[in-house]
Amino acid sequence: MLDVTILSAQEFVLPAASLGPENPLAPLRTQREPHHVENLAEVPAELRENIEYGRLHSPLPCLNQDGYDRTLVETSLPALVLENDHLRATVLPGLGGRLYSLLHKATGEELLYRNPVFQPANLALRNAWFAGGVEWNVGSTGHWTGTCAPMHAARVDGPDGTPVLRLWELERTRNLVTQLDFWLPSDSEFLYVGVRLQNPSDVEVPAYWWSNIAVPQSPGTRVLVPADQAWRFGYGSRLDLIDVKTDLTYPMRHPRAVDYFFEPLAEEGSWIASLDDTGAGLVQASTERLQGRKLFVWGQGDGGQRWQEWLSPGLEGDGYAEIQAGLARTQMEHLKMPARAQWHWMEAYGRLSMDPGAAHSQDWKTARTAGAAALELVLDGLAGREAAWLGAVNAAPVERLAMGSGWGALELARTGWEVSAGTPFDTMTPREQAWLPLLEGQLPASDGVPDGTLVAWRELLEAAEDNWLVWYHRGVARHYYGDVDGAVEAWQQSGDNAWALRNLGVVTGDLSYYERAVELLPDLAPLVVEAVSAALDSDVARAERMLEHAPDDPRIQLLRVRHALETGDPAAAHELLAAGIQLATVREGANPLTEYWLAAEEALGTQRPVPPQYQFGMGGN
Repeated sequence: MLDVTILSAQEFVLPAASLGPENPLAPLRTQREPHHVENLAEVPAELRENIEYGRLHSPLPCLNQDGYDRTLVETSLPALVLENDHLRATVLPGLGGRLYSLLHKATGEELLYRNPVFQPANLALRNAWFAGGVEWNVGSTGHWTGTCAPMHAARVDGPDGTPVLRLWELERTRNLVTQLDFWLPSDSEFLYVGVRLQNPSDVEVPAYWWSNIAVPQSPGTRVLVPADQAWRFGYGSRLDLIDVKTDLTYPMRHPRAVDYFFEPLAEEGSWIASLDDTGAGLVQASTERLQGRKLFVWGQGDGGQRWQEWLSPGLEGDGYAEIQAGLARTQMEHLKMPARAQWHWMEAYGRLSMDPGAAHSQDWKTARTAGAAALELVLDGLAGREAAWLGAVNAAPVERLAMGSGWGALELARTGWEVSAGTPFDTMTPREQAWLPLLEGQLPASDGVPDGTLVAWRELLEAAEDNWLVWYHRGVARHYYGDVDGAVEAWQQSGDNAWALRNLGVVTGDLSYYERAVELLPDLAPLVVEAVSAALDSDVARAERMLEHAPDDPRIQLLRVRHALETGDPAAAHELLAAGIQLATVREGANPLTEYWLAAEEALGTQRPVPPQYQFGMGGN
């Protein structure tokens, strides 16, 4: 038995798809966001104000991550493991600090849903996202820009002398310093996670946080939470306040995907639990700042089941649901974080075991109050745990365990902001160093691929010495801040390069820009996909010419299907679909494969059923 807490660096091997390269095309707009609320006039004023505030319109300066595939290869991933006699917590610092596993040693139970593979899919703000474990979402509505990116990691001396695993990084869309301290006291049956957000700037910024916890589900799984009402949000884009009833609290009793954002009850603590038919399972609790709680289910319909299989190839058992904890009541909201402010809270993760009769009582109040009683000691101790942790929150790292990006160091070089000694940004890679000359008024041009534009550096870009790259980045920054005419002017000044020409195609709708960009970079699949898609909207013949020499890519195959349908050849469309298209980047809430299949069948006068592998539909309430 261990009588101390051990922190170790290990290599974790599992079947993994390649994340692939970032998409070099500037993300001038966000991907379609399914969290649009259509009945804002019907919700309370405070909720409406928070929803209307702070919405992100582009993930810049981050680039999209859509170069992944679906070929699984045994891959070694760096892991950091914190364990004592009771728990073993496995964290993946290279993938957004994901708490991948939380093993309860006495029972041998995995308390989280542990995905047996790493398979990205198109659900995040930058596209790539993977299911399982606990994800830390900061910045904006959606899965955060760092979910498939590395974080800095280090060992820190904890308040009780045990090692603390610290992770930190700069969330680039809001410039928020994100800090996670994993603390497992030697005698504790709960893992504590201290979270701190620092806004080092001199302006207010929109703030957002949701801890997204994947938990295994079964027909007997029930979710308990201290709430009697919840805001229901389905793919019909309405927020409706409803009473919490029995069927709502059983994830596998829902036919379709749905979110429930629970209305917290004052003075009853902040927690949520997912318990099996024996009354045992994972519980998450926190100090008061993290008041929001949510249940998400994929639903038992074909689309929800297909998504679970898509995210976890070879899925066994009944899949997973998500229980979540956030700063606001719903995930559509952003809160106003003052300049130079710091927000912090303490979360606890562990096993809860209670009388199954109480856990599954048909009287909801009986069930949830029994859960609170079983959790009483943990809830009562959270404030003290947070106070103790705050004594070490600024402690300098003792041993570096993983390296994140150099973007934080670059921003400090520009701004002179002060951040905690506990979250140092003191290294840069060549990628970030390439921007340093701009601080002196120059950004050397080359024939290389431009990086994501540092839109916050707009004034420096405007004052810099002219060249094609500076004009390109000026245009992106101008567009980001709403100066579309100025952006067009800048990209025209940038000259005959595919990057500026593509942006002109996006903004002006003039296909000639896209066509010239494709001439210059005929093998860049994301560019060809965009150009052909735009042409299919207005000039099918021009789309056809670009398709003739298009690279081999599933997204191109889907466009060939669309082209066949729009040119009156449903038989060719059906043939392409029947041969099989594995569209790795199919987006949550979109279902083009089914739509095109049904369109081809209607045109042919046949009624062949949609293949199960094309069933991604999540619509309906």
